[in-house]
Amino acid sequence: MGAGGNTLVFSLGRRRKAATVSACPFTSAPSSGEWQDRPRRPVTRVTDRREAESFVRQFHHEQPDAGDVERRVRAVLAEIDRTGTYEHTPAELSFGARVAWRNAARCIGRLYWRSLVVRDLRQVTSADDIAAACFEHLRIAGNGGRIRPVISVFAPDRPERPAPRIVNDQLVRYAGHNTPEGRRLGDPRAAEPTARARSLGWKRDEEAFQVLPLMVEERPGVRPEWYELPDDCVMEVPLRHPDHGWFAELGLRWYAVPAISDMTLEIGGVRYPAAPFNGWYMGTEIGARNLADAERYDLLPVVADRLGLDRSSERTLWRDRALVELNVAVLHSFQKAGVTMADHHTESERFLRHIAQESRHGRPVPADWSWIVPPVSGSTTPVFHRYYDPVDTSLRPAFLPRER
Repeated sequence: MGAGGNTLVFSLGRRRKAATVSACPFTSAPSSGEWQDRPRRPVTRVTDRREAESFVRQFHHEQPDAGDVERRVRAVLAEIDRTGTYEHTPAELSFGARVAWRNAARCIGRLYWRSLVVRDLRQVTSADDIAAACFEHLRIAGNGGRIRPVISVFAPDRPERPAPRIVNDQLVRYAGHNTPEGRRLGDPRAAEPTARARSLGWKRDEEAFQVLPLMVEERPGVRPEWYELPDDCVMEVPLRHPDHGWFAELGLRWYAVPAISDMTLEIGGVRYPAAPFNGWYMGTEIGARNLADAERYDLLPVVADRLGLDRSSERTLWRDRALVELNVAVLHSFQKAGVTMADHHTESERFLRHIAQESRHGRPVPADWSWIVPPVSGSTTPVFHRYYDPVDTSLRPAFLPRER
């Protein structure tokens, strides 16, 4: 479903309500006794009139067919004075979400910001329906392997009425376990959400690539509901190497849709704390970070040993050689599976095209160099050899770290 659909009902698939187990959803250690809703101070934030007016004028400036800007500004300011906030039109919501992507200083893939599919789900508020909508998000974004950029925007925070939150940092994330023998299994980065899920009653056999359940809070501080992700909404790619048959024996795989779900979308002073969004992967995100980082899956020593590399000294550059082959396997596997993935050389060139396009419109392109330059062969890409507009943290609309 694209922009404009305000209500929907989906099948939940393998849904499982949280059991009567207690623990704070933002700590990893369970506590004794039954779950207690954690009282929080009600949200009293009133939408800033200046931010609202600035956004409305930006929207009308970039969308000249949108109508009378002065009339819309008067209506918005009057609504804020009356209720403490205002409601975006579907067109404003779609524009704001796309511009938030355009403003994302850490994203190299912003050339495609206009293509973002915006799902207007502001009327979906129950945990069950939010989970169902998130599962449908993954199906729409997966698109049989031809990944589509999608955002699903749920209800905004209102004065004295905080909106639902998605606990997970991504809609799909592999669990991380610490075994009784002190061994790490799975993704160590997910140790905390794995502990949260277990404290809510989720129990599965420990595996290296085990998909975590989705956890949803209907309001901040209330015990989350948890939901197993249906098989048909989690697309995974088994990893193979084009030249080394033994690579398949490692049993590696990765999910196709990287859907961020723990950031707040802010548009014109209105905050949407549940607004999961995705693009598609650049190969290095998986091959040079998720699978290679020592604090993640730490696979470089394993790959190096299977390649027969000399690990007696850093001067043999065994890490570099293993890293390249790991990235070759990731790109090869996604291509063979027919799943969209960019390589870091092509995406770097596209980012410079984005800068050129935005310059023609007189718009700056803030960029965080440390995020834009890829983690493999950075100096061989065109994004390495230049400066960028400084990051402006006040730039709006924007995706912001969520306030807990």
